[in-house]
Amino acid sequence: MAMNITYQIGALAGTPIQAESFSDSTAPIGPAAAWKTPIPSIRCKIIKPDTIEKRSQPTSPCRSPILSGSNGTRPDLSVVCRAFATETLEFVEMDESKSTEEEKMYKEVKTEKEKGVPVYVMMPLDSVTMGNTVNRKKAMNASLQALKCAGVDGLMVDVWWGLVERDAPGVYNWGGYTELLEMAKRHGLKVQAVMSFHQCGGNVGDSCTIPLPKWAVEEIDKDQDLAYTDQWGRRNYEYISLGCDTLPVLKGRTPVQCYSDFMRAFRDHFKHFLGDTIVEIQVGMGPAGELRYPSYPEQNGTWRFPGIGAFQCYDKYMLSSLKAAAEAAGKPEWGSTGPTDAGEYNNWPEDTQFFRKEGGGWTSPYGEFFLTWYSQMLLDHGERILSSAKATFENIGVKMSVKIAGIHWHYGTRSHAPELTAGYYNTRFRDGYLPIARMLARHGAIFNFTCIEMRDHEQPQDALCAPEKLVRQVALATREADVPLAGENALPRYDGYAHEQILQASSLNIDESSDDKEMCAFTYLRMNPNLFQPDNWRRFVAFVKKMKEGKSADRCWEQVEREAEHFVQASQPLVQEAAGALMH
Repeated sequence: MAMNITYQIGALAGTPIQAESFSDSTAPIGPAAAWKTPIPSIRCKIIKPDTIEKRSQPTSPCRSPILSGSNGTRPDLSVVCRAFATETLEFVEMDESKSTEEEKMYKEVKTEKEKGVPVYVMMPLDSVTMGNTVNRKKAMNASLQALKCAGVDGLMVDVWWGLVERDAPGVYNWGGYTELLEMAKRHGLKVQAVMSFHQCGGNVGDSCTIPLPKWAVEEIDKDQDLAYTDQWGRRNYEYISLGCDTLPVLKGRTPVQCYSDFMRAFRDHFKHFLGDTIVEIQVGMGPAGELRYPSYPEQNGTWRFPGIGAFQCYDKYMLSSLKAAAEAAGKPEWGSTGPTDAGEYNNWPEDTQFFRKEGGGWTSPYGEFFLTWYSQMLLDHGERILSSAKATFENIGVKMSVKIAGIHWHYGTRSHAPELTAGYYNTRFRDGYLPIARMLARHGAIFNFTCIEMRDHEQPQDALCAPEKLVRQVALATREADVPLAGENALPRYDGYAHEQILQASSLNIDESSDDKEMCAFTYLRMNPNLFQPDNWRRFVAFVKKMKEGKSADRCWEQVEREAEHFVQASQPLVQEAAGALMH
């Protein structure tokens, strides 16, 4: 009996990575979505204007081994995927003597102005194993087929520094990533590749543990000031302290040199994918890949939502920089330590002398000096790495992006304490996101922001959470800096309510001057078994279609959902058959 696709995809749930072996999960999840529509088999091609027509190998919007007619399997599934795709198709007669029944040629039609927001899906954190192979390959292949058929543009893949350069400096093993990128290319999916220079494990949603490279951890063990440190002496190994960015502390190389060498090695190894399959490089710059300090670490219960977090400036390298800045400001007494009255990780602003609204230290001359230095150190860190990334990936057809955290709790207070401890000097009286946007604009990078699925009233109001207001502030900052804005959901959501909020946020309807601007992309967190549950999948398919239609589309949500329902239900037998073939 043919097994459903969720049976395979169930194996994609995040689990701790182990060095020895990996096996597919065998726990069935339930019936899966499938793809078919009642149209006849057709020969088609898409015409790109102003392009000379050439013969090419047969391809499909959901090109994969199980879809290719040359494999003697189900060519009709290829037609199904095309029927649901949003591209315009122009059907033409083909020379019967030069083509088989299954051969179909197409080229994408590009309108003068692209509409809609491309949708990408984050891959599981452990998509590549510690043995440098694709994890749960059969499940991965079936999942990519499903995503492509649903109209998804591409994938986001973490390229872990701790996996690729694990054993020795300058020795790179790209094995699993080569295989995964080839798989994405076969399915016609684009890839956002994340240069993940941080540890996996210890943050919201981390389902596995991938430490920094062994040799880097050895150096941190020898000199623990290479790790971010709080005022109580806790060391954080998630990401190397930016205080030593330019010091040769890693086997004779600086951290920035290590990141630069890694990116160059990636470029050279995957040059044949760049600009075609790989369309974006997201440059990791801190914990969880975000440009921030590790001010709210969940590991070992150190921080709990909605605590204010803690400043991370107490390693000797950061303190040395603080001392120099204080002396340059003519206030050497300010350079010995960070704020000592800023509370603890799980305090609220009004619990502390530094962050309270009336007479808080954050408004004092010392507070302004410290917060300016602390946030500028983060901006300088971003500038250094982006300069290197730009030199590495310039003029090869890929975009660059940087992820900024959506720290929305206590946003309604005057001090915005959690943003300040993370390095974003954003208060009721100061815009902390405009300097970041301007820095990204100088390097032509995309501003990637999280939490766009959240609504203010869904969050604890006693903590004055305001994700919608925060997203609006960021949208205004990126517009002023003339930098593209992309979005992600911060937490897994499968409900239509969250989808509607993402649609609203991505439309960038912030005021009368918004015109037809939209986010340049949206990345959905994350591919896992829950996504492929029937109701979740039906809503997701409709969401993707609605996103790609753009803000000018006048069709109601219910109409799109009805189309998705037909697409999911009518084609279930075909995909179950395909899934069964993959399992054997």
